[in-house]
Amino acid sequence: KLAGRSFHNGRFVQRLREAAGSVSNVTLVEGTVRHFVDAQGELWEEQQGGKGTSTSGKSGHGSQICGVCYKQKGSEALVTVKADLTIVCDGMYSGLRKSLVPDPKIELPSFFVGLLMEHTALPFPNHGHVVLADPSPILFYPISSTETRCLIDIKRPKLPRVATGELAAYLRDHVAPQVPADLKAAFLEAVEQGRYRSMQNKLMPAEVFIQPGALMLGDAFNMRHPLTGGGMTVALHDSKLLCDMLGSLGSFKDRPATTNKVAAFHTKRKPWAATINTLANALYKVFCRTGEEWNEEMQSACFDYLSLGGVYSQGPISLLGGLNPRPFVLVAHFFMVALYGIGRLLKPFPTPRGVVIGWQLLMGACAIILPIIRAEGIVAVFAPYLSRKPQVPLESGVHKKTN
Repeated sequence: KLAGRSFHNGRFVQRLREAAGSVSNVTLVEGTVRHFVDAQGELWEEQQGGKGTSTSGKSGHGSQICGVCYKQKGSEALVTVKADLTIVCDGMYSGLRKSLVPDPKIELPSFFVGLLMEHTALPFPNHGHVVLADPSPILFYPISSTETRCLIDIKRPKLPRVATGELAAYLRDHVAPQVPADLKAAFLEAVEQGRYRSMQNKLMPAEVFIQPGALMLGDAFNMRHPLTGGGMTVALHDSKLLCDMLGSLGSFKDRPATTNKVAAFHTKRKPWAATINTLANALYKVFCRTGEEWNEEMQSACFDYLSLGGVYSQGPISLLGGLNPRPFVLVAHFFMVALYGIGRLLKPFPTPRGVVIGWQLLMGACAIILPIIRAEGIVAVFAPYLSRKPQVPLESGVHKKTN
């Protein structure tokens, strides 16, 4: 039976590290990576500017990355380690990203501020809750039998300062009045305790690059709005897919074969990951209030569409849970919500106001989802095997297209 689970993310990640460390051929080392190294153990010459090969066709001579230089925790000494394949997964604040992707397209839509509410009964136990607040949503979900996490999306260029009391005042005066009555007392108590956690939300489509000896995974490579919690879904799926595809190789020492597998991994992951990304980013835009009538109608239509049950709720929920992340299913449900909203505006018979708002709703829906899909790559998402194949640099400097 399929079931959802919510938990302390930090504890979950730590358990994953412990599980990896328990494998006999894995050695865990804690430190800070400074830069990539080449075959001689020297600073990788191409690290400034990311001159590997991308799907755009631009490339350098593709010199091999052969490992990293890092500073081990508790020591000032630099250590060099060699590897036939280096996997970069140093998170959203990646220090190595620009070495591989020279100009990552990162958007900063908002901040998340987290509060921990204790001994709070949610309206629907063991379920996540989304409050469509003004101007952006608030999330509530249980992370243990006694704790509830509250995430407030703050759609501002800068986060209100904690030290001066600006953040507490914002949460108390602007957010608290929009919190459901049953949760308001616990919310205000958590605000008064002042145990805030905040993070910058980032969006970054995956830019496919082919750099012999290295690849990126996780938030270092691809980010979407955390509204749907899709980051871990994509990370775990990518990890499993990559392991399956690399498992057929006898050794990573075969550079062309390894690089071809990495290129094929990028092609195969794209529709799956792009669906999760598009869902998260599109939902966030729908749930953010703009003050326009079509936006209010879109939010209402989304809620009522899910309330219809059956395929109208099963489809979107299967997308949210990563159970059926197909691009065509996502687009179909997204526009079905829009058409459902338009249909309600035209009942019992069309009026000039209904027609105008319905047209605005349709145009607004297109303006939300089409730029997101375009950023991910239309052909790569809907017809990945027709997309332009990355070129794999060979030892001689010649470039070969992947199959």
